[in-house]
Amino acid sequence: MTPYDVRRATDRFHTEAGWLDSHHSFSFSRHYDPANTHFGLLLVSNDDIVAPGTGFDTHPHRDMEIVTWVLSGSLVHQDSEGHNGVIQPGLAQRMSAGAGILHSEKNDTGAAAAPEPVHFVQMWVLPDEAGITPGYEQLDVSAELDRGGLVTVASGRPGHDAAIRIHQKDAALHVARLAPGESAALPTAPYAHVFVAKGSVDLEGAGPLAEGDAVRITGAQGQHLTATAPAEVLVWEMHAAIAGA
Repeated sequence: MTPYDVRRATDRFHTEAGWLDSHHSFSFSRHYDPANTHFGLLLVSNDDIVAPGTGFDTHPHRDMEIVTWVLSGSLVHQDSEGHNGVIQPGLAQRMSAGAGILHSEKNDTGAAAAPEPVHFVQMWVLPDEAGITPGYEQLDVSAELDRGGLVTVASGRPGHDAAIRIHQKDAALHVARLAPGESAALPTAPYAHVFVAKGSVDLEGAGPLAEGDAVRITGAQGQHLTATAPAEVLVWEMHAAIAGA
């Protein structure tokens, strides 16, 4: 297996439903490829654009850690546990589906003076334990992002106490906002998933990456990624893979 598995934006599965424009890095919903179901512990990485005044109606989840990162606009969350939140750029959200939860996600700018789509990436990882009590957490990390480098925004790893906690000790999500020429070093991990959410970068060992491109790295060793245009990059650090997969 090559240590750098580059997946171009145009190679992703695509769902277009009028109100939703979604690109899927892995098999999802009606899109299925048995050779592309996950990487490490990451099962879903959906790049979604939702039109104003629309969104995902109430639907169920179970036994999944779901992390949402908004790139532009605002996303309203409501769930059956009584949690409510508005997620905007710089604010990370984690929902633990656990024993079972119902939730909705809406772009509520339809009635606003200047309605705009909401653009976000939603990622799912398997939890350590099935059947936990459902939970919700959000955290504004804008100030940390402005200081540069990779910022840990969601983690179950030791030493990441300032991040949103996920119930998976072998995974962490890091985000970097980089100006042209700025660099960040990847974490050292058996599995790393790098997704260019905005802009473009050059990744040591893999080469140029454009918006929507991803790299699945087996054996990340601190490789540097350098922005070639203003960029926002999401990096999953994973120290285990799905058992038996």
